[in-house]
Amino acid sequence: MKTMAAGTFKTNCLAVMDEVQARKESVVITKHGRPVAKLVPVGEARDSIYGFFQGKGAVLGDIVAPAMPLEEWGRLK
Repeated sequence: MKTMAAGTFKTNCLAVMDEVQARKESVVITKHGRPVAKLVPVGEARDSIYGFFQGKGAVLGDIVAPAMPLEEWGRLK
């Protein structure tokens, strides 16, 4: 991953964007030596968190009815 100063990025912004698109490589932009932004190419794989539980669950029973009979609610106090 390439790193560049914010001033350099500001000067060469369009060229850097073209390079990121062509090489499919991210660029970290720093300010006073500290990372502040990351330019990544579009189309990189999404985080694995999205869709992680898709198809792994099932609805069993009535999801609208109360969890317990109304008579038992009074005993919970």
